[in-house]
Formats: sequence, C-alpha cells, structure tokens
Amino acid sequence: MSAPERSNWGSLGRWLPGLILSTLSILMLVWLTNWEAVERALAIMGVGWVLPAVLLFLISNALRALAWRTLLQNKAPYGRVFLTLNEGYLINNILPFRLGELARAFLLAQSANLSALFVLATIVIERAFDIAIAAGLLLVTLPFVLGVEAAKPAAWFALCLVGLGLAALYLAARYRERIETFLERRVDRFPFLRKILPRLNSIFEGLGILERPSQFLLALGLLLSSWFFGLAEVYVVFNSANIAVPAWWSGFVLGALSFGIALPSAPAGIGIYEVAMVGALSLLGVAIEQALAFAIVVHLIHILVTGLIGSYGLIRDGETLTGIYRRVRTWRKAEVLDPGKP
Repeated sequence: MSAPERSNWGSLGRWLPGLILSTLSILMLVWLTNWEAVERALAIMGVGWVLPAVLLFLISNALRALAWRTLLQNKAPYGRVFLTLNEGYLINNILPFRLGELARAFLLAQSANLSALFVLATIVIERAFDIAIAAGLLLVTLPFVLGVEAAKPAAWFALCLVGLGLAALYLAARYRERIETFLERRVDRFPFLRKILPRLNSIFEGLGILERPSQFLLALGLLLSSWFFGLAEVYVVFNSANIAVPAWWSGFVLGALSFGIALPSAPAGIGIYEVAMVGALSLLGVAIEQALAFAIVVHLIHILVTGLIGSYGLIRDGETLTGIYRRVRTWRKAEVLDPGKP
C-alpha cells in the first residue's frame, strides 16, 4: 500500500468512530420519535422568540471572542479575533476531525503575525475553562434533577481534572526557564527533544496569561458572561412553546450538552448534539418530540449564525474550505505531530 493510500485509510479510521456514533444517534432518534409530533411541537413555538434568541447568541458569541482576545494578551484586533472564531466554528460544522480549533489557530496566526502554537495554547486554556464551567453547571443543577445523582462524581472528576490541568499549565508558565534548561541538558540523551525545544517558547508565551491574575480573571469573567447569555438564549427557546420552565433547566441542559458533544461525531455534531439535549430534557420530564424540537432549533441557530459570519470571514480573507483543509493538515503534521520539520 502506498503512502497516500495509508494516509487516506488513516484519515478514514479517525473519522469513522464519529461518523458511526452520529449515524447511530440519528437512527435512534428516527426509531423513537413521532415526527408528526415534532412538526406540531415546532409549529407551536412562536416566531416572536427568534430574534431575541439570535440576539442573545450573538452577544454570547461576541463575549467569547472578547475572552479569547484577552487570553491572546490583546495581541490581535478584536474584529480579526471575532471573525476567526466564527471561521473555526464554520469549519467544525463542515469538515471532519474537528479541525476548526486548529484552523482558527492557523488562520489567526497567519493574519495577526503570531505563532500558531501560541494561539493554540490560548485555545487549550479556553476549552479548559469551558469544561470547568460545564461541570460547575451540572454540580449546581443536579440536586434539582431526581435520579441523576450518579452523574455527580463525573462532574467533580472533570472539575478536578481541569483544575489540576490549569495548575500544571500555570507551573509550566511560571517555571518556563527552568523547564527549558532542564530539557536542554538532556538533549544528548534524548535527541527528540531537539524537535520540541524550538517550539516551547511559543507555547509558554501562550500560557503566559496564567501568570497574570487580573487578565486571567478578566478572561474567565468574560467567558462566564458568554455562558450566561448562552443560557438566556436556551431559556428563551424553551419558553417559546408557552411552557413555563425554571431558569435552572438551561444550566442543566447546557452542562450535559457540553459533555455530550465532546464525544466523537460527524461534522457539526449532527445526531450527538440532538441526542444529548433530548436526553437531558427527558430527565426533566419533557416529551422526546418536544425536546427534539428544542434541540433542532437551538442547533440551527448556532450553525446558521456562525456559518454566515464564518463564511463572510473566509470570503474576506480569500480563503476556501478545501484550501484551509489541506494547509491545516500539512501544518498539523509539520508543527504539531512532527515539530522537527521546518
């Protein structure tokens, strides 16, 4: 088998688990759902909620871009960061392997003249914050949800794991010179370190915000604000069917959804997203058909809004999806998987 063929089979092998899980999720929904009831549930939802829900999502999106810019230590213009964030979401919604995170690191580095590894380090911190917030939401709301106390240990485990991870990243940034000196002294014994050392400085620089309490707390506060408006958006959608629901439902559903969509899936999390939200709402006593209607609407808002903004960004940048896919995969192999290559 030639090298290109092995590469293609390897790519298929990485994509296959997500594709299988998404397919099984869709089949399960098709099997369990009365689609006429879903249509009725969608028809009941008043159109007056659409604009408020979209507006709340846009505010949440804008605040997330501001939080990411803070993590970037304000080294890129806000407009550029906002567009790149949505370009990443668009790429995640269309291309396999969740390349959106790598793509936004690559695109922002290219447009703002930054190291891609520096940008990637800030995305890692952002995702760590997200996991911590999602775990916190579950821990706060689980006492209100009967029969799912068994999920508490998993939420605590995720929260502790993120805390340990952030602590480790902080120590790495705090003692970067000692770490670099330690590794340099061992280059002769471990030659592969020669490939890593040239990139370490960029990674440590990206973790630098962890050494600045005011900026660290500002970024966390902005992300919490982004989540707040995301919770408000979901709350508006839930109440669009004239069903009065408590506000904590949004926290439980988004917390559970965040962990659900972490599973491998097809692009845009199709199937997995809907099953995760339907499962969370089912625990709250919502009928499958009504829950699926909510999931479809929320998912469509996210896909369409980020898709429109991301498409505008790509057009303005003169980029194409196929071109980005090829270049990001090449960069991923050269810089991330095999940093010894120029």
